[in-house]
This record gives sequence, C-alpha cells and structure tokens, in this order.
Amino acid sequence: MIESYIPIVVLLGIALVLALLLMSLSSLLGPFRPNRNKLNPYESGMDPVGQARERYSIGFYLVAMEFIVFDLEVVFIYPWAVMFTDLGLGPFIAMVIFILILFIGLYYTLKKGTLDFELKPSIANR
Repeated sequence: MIESYIPIVVLLGIALVLALLLMSLSSLLGPFRPNRNKLNPYESGMDPVGQARERYSIGFYLVAMEFIVFDLEVVFIYPWAVMFTDLGLGPFIAMVIFILILFIGLYYTLKKGTLDFELKPSIANR
C-alpha cells in the first residue's frame, strides 16, 4: 500500500529541490540595486493613501462571500449534472432546494445593494 505513494514523494522531493535551487540561484546571480523608488510601498500602481487601519465597507466582504458561495455551488452542481439522468427525483428536488436557497441569498444581497459599485458618500464625509 505505501509503495504506491513512493512516486508522489519522489516528485514532491524533486519539486522542492528544484524550487530551492532556482530561488538560491536567482538571489546569487541576479542584480541587487535597491533605490528609493524600488523600496517604496506599491499598491495597484498608485501611491498608498491614508492609514492601513481604515475600515472597509461590509459590501467588500459580502461580495467575497458571494464569490465563495457560488464557486462552491459549481463544485456541487457539476457532478450532479453529469449524473442527472441516473439519479432520479430525490436528488433533483434536493438540488432545486439548494439552488433556491442560494438565490434567496443572492436576492437579499442585491436588495442590500452590495453589488452596486457606484461611489456613495460615506457618513464620515458628510
């Protein structure tokens, strides 16, 4: 049983050795010329503005959660769709309920306006 894992362990070992070798070669052979512009913080091509401890909008987190939920939905629906004709009525009803619950959540977040990306004045700027 354990013999079947030997090729995986060998492959992981080769990948680890190769990664360490390439990283050390790049640091040894590559140029290192730091200057003031290279050492400045970089955020999406713009200079950072404000403090790092600013609060984020709850909409940011809701959009991230929606992405995760709908990504997981695909993981569940794809195998079900492949076996759809062989499963019968019970799994079909379960999947309809699952999709209905997800769409209720999407409807809620749409009504809350989390996917509205227009600039809105914040309370602090009033």
